[in-house]
Amino acid sequence: MSDIAPTQRRTRGGGGAARRAERSAVSFETARFIERNIPNFEVLNEEALEIIEHNAETVLQEIGVKFVNNPAALELWKAAGADVDEERVRIPRGLARQLCATAPGSYTQHARNPARNVEVGGKNLVLAPVYGPPFVRDAEGGRRYATMADFENFVKLGYMSKWLHHSGGTVCEPTDIPVNKRHLDMLHAHMTLSDKPFMGSVTEPSRAQDSVDMCKILFGEDFVQQNTVMTSLINVNSPMTFDDVMMGSMEVYARNNQACILSPFIVGGAMAPVSVAGTLTQVLAEVLAGIAYNQLVRKGAPVIFGAFVTSIDMNSGAPTFGTPEASLITYGAGQLARRMGLPYRSAGAFCGSKLPDAQAAYESANSLNMGLLSGVNFMLHACGWLEGGLVSSYEKFVMDADQLGVLHGLAKGVGVTENDQAMDAIAEVGPGGHYLGCAHTQANFKTAFWRSGLLDYKPFETWDEEGARDTQALAAVKVRQMLDSYQKPAMDPATEEALAAFVAERKAAMPDAFI
Repeated sequence: MSDIAPTQRRTRGGGGAARRAERSAVSFETARFIERNIPNFEVLNEEALEIIEHNAETVLQEIGVKFVNNPAALELWKAAGADVDEERVRIPRGLARQLCATAPGSYTQHARNPARNVEVGGKNLVLAPVYGPPFVRDAEGGRRYATMADFENFVKLGYMSKWLHHSGGTVCEPTDIPVNKRHLDMLHAHMTLSDKPFMGSVTEPSRAQDSVDMCKILFGEDFVQQNTVMTSLINVNSPMTFDDVMMGSMEVYARNNQACILSPFIVGGAMAPVSVAGTLTQVLAEVLAGIAYNQLVRKGAPVIFGAFVTSIDMNSGAPTFGTPEASLITYGAGQLARRMGLPYRSAGAFCGSKLPDAQAAYESANSLNMGLLSGVNFMLHACGWLEGGLVSSYEKFVMDADQLGVLHGLAKGVGVTENDQAMDAIAEVGPGGHYLGCAHTQANFKTAFWRSGLLDYKPFETWDEEGARDTQALAAVKVRQMLDSYQKPAMDPATEEALAAFVAERKAAMPDAFI
């Protein structure tokens, strides 16, 4: 554990109390976002890319997309030159790509602790936790509906996880809080229990506005209008439908210069064709239309090319993960995103397993490595995902978060400095010797290899004496240790009071609603 530079206050300070809080708070080490020094893995040649891009433009021009219950969006499209027939929008060839060109190729998302800021785009990879499950699972309580206490626990675990750069958004859905009020408690938890960057609410436009207003309290109004402090998830209702709730939330964020992930939600064979090329065509058409609309709302607003892709089990209808088809689509979508010059979101620790077992590990490892090699810039669901996204698992959260360190190590690539070449070590040891005691090993052993903070490498006898624990059992112990040692990051007391007052006032202004 090491100290991070104290948060730079952007709001009216609390004087001595604020300074004392910052001095006494414990801050957990977080690795810097990944900067790749390895090439992306590309599966599509130039001809294939041009075919898919041509076909996507054909889809937009001849088939079109729907913007439902959103007359203002239809008027914007008309003014831009699209053909609007009721709610169907047909976009002339080249228009969507022309509009997308004003979106930035990268942006900084600011955290309340500037040391935790992340750069989204280029060769960078930002890792964020699981998003959206209504259930949680742990070794003691089993599978159950998530509560606000669970949500707070996951925010704490995310804050304390070294290899995780981002606090995420709906790390689980707290079902004990009214639907129309829970976004306030969730945002408040991200803002106060962690100092990493976070996501805003997208479940209703007014909730997106609440997110912006709370950020104005946390960062200052001028800072929010001039900088990006949230990256929020906007799903397309595939195939080719843009609903008013998601678009309304995106409009709020775009108008306020906040980043959106425009992400088709693809289950191959159900919401897209069963073929890789057909799915990539639909993904690109949806992304082009969605990002173009984002730029119609506010030219230059930060936006991410998203692709959530899974295949389907044709016997049961259940989504499947870690499959070669999903990997090929993810690699191909990365190439399409780079040709548009946009940041790319995809991948995660995906699995269909009910438990953090071998199936979960295999599928998640396939999905995580796919994300690294496909050039993903923002990886949601990087830890904690279980049961096809229905469950946030405590044990799998720390198992996945530990393995994210492997991605950091792989992304470094192969160094060829004089120290990396190790010619002095080879000469010192010579034929038949060993390197354990040589000067080069002694100088580099602390940082030479990635080391797990969870997995067991002890001799069998020691492992057996300590209870013969499997990885899930070790993870359960790790979860308890982390939550027991958690301490809140420093926050200006005046800011914390203002946030609590805003939440209380907004919740008091509306009756509870659970639908």
